Amino acid sequence: MLDPDVVEAMNKYNLKAYGNASSTHHLGQEAKMAVNEARHVIAKSIGAKDEEIIFTSGGTESNNFALMELFFANPDKKHIITTKIEHDCILKTCKLLEKLGAKVTYLDVDEEGFISPQSLEKAITKDTLLVSVIHGNNEIGVIQNLEELGKICRKHKVYFHADACQSYTKTELNVKKQNLDLVTLNAHKIHGPKGVGALFIKKGTRINAFIQGGGQERGLRSGTENVPGIVGFAKAVKLAMKTDNKKISGLRDYFIEEALKIPNVILNGPKGAGTKGIEDSHGFGNKASKQSKISGTTKGGDKRLCNNVNLSFRYIEGESIGAALDAKGICTSTGSACSSHMLEPSHVLMALENNAERAHGSLRITLSRFTTKEELDFTLQELKKAVKKLRKISPLTKLLRKV
Repeated sequence: MLDPDVVEAMNKYNLKAYGNASSTHHLGQEAKMAVNEARHVIAKSIGAKDEEIIFTSGGTESNNFALMELFFANPDKKHIITTKIEHDCILKTCKLLEKLGAKVTYLDVDEEGFISPQSLEKAITKDTLLVSVIHGNNEIGVIQNLEELGKICRKHKVYFHADACQSYTKTELNVKKQNLDLVTLNAHKIHGPKGVGALFIKKGTRINAFIQGGGQERGLRSGTENVPGIVGFAKAVKLAMKTDNKKISGLRDYFIEEALKIPNVILNGPKGAGTKGIEDSHGFGNKASKQSKISGTTKGGDKRLCNNVNLSFRYIEGESIGAALDAKGICTSTGSACSSHMLEPSHVLMALENNAERAHGSLRITLSRFTTKEELDFTLQELKKAVKKLRKISPLTKLLRKV
């Protein structure tokens, strides 16, 4: 949801200071000042310079911009490295670039979703142009160690891009410390408006313009600026930087621990810092479920997004659970919200383990700073009811238990 304070900040530029930021009249100049102030807020939040922030229409555009225009501007190098758990807009852009002559390496991840630094370094060649990694995964919440990966990229003098749409303001993001050349950000993941985002482009990066036109955004992304959206983005950043992420993490861990008491349920992605191991037979027979019974805190530790829960329920479809919860006013998703209309199993969960049942049985629940324990208790209550009812009527219950 939009934070009410964000709406209030935007309304001024919708109703009163509604000028075009490229115009020379007083309303235009007021709008331009607001855009520049927003740019400063966002740049400062990631340790960047103001002129290194380019406003876009959102994360998908920023990701396309980063990959495509870097590739076109550097024809001497054709190799791109990414992972198998990226957002669809990265993976589909890579597939398009492959048709245009790029060679793309898709790195595997372990059972919790982590990239091996050794596999990254091994994949880099003299022809490597770019490494693109999702910082906080939108489905399973795993947070990659950008500092470690960034050192490898810097050592080999290759560009390093991070899709930080989900992780921005929820965990550390510093372009200097993490050796980042390009970073994708957006507003609506932090209670800002939809349809506005940004791309950090380190000064000196060899990159082409993404949209031609009147020369806005340093000539790299022309088009009339979405002033209310940009102002709302900056306001959301200010509010999010004050958010108690530890409190959200505590609610996340509470929910996970209670949900794992349901038989034949497994957590997808790393554990939260406070989540205890559950002595239960999850039934999927994979490495992740075995690991969860061995230790209270796995390799993931606190390396899961504070607001992310992703569970797989054996014998039933995640879509069915989601529908049952939706009837009670509880909004959840299966896989990525951007591709929830598709019937294919989540490519992210399939990358953890090639198990279609686990992928189809997944459910993602996202928390926010507005989430209360009372809401989580209600969700747990309805979740238990839905799972019990659906398993009774599911033909998979008897069929798979015999396997």
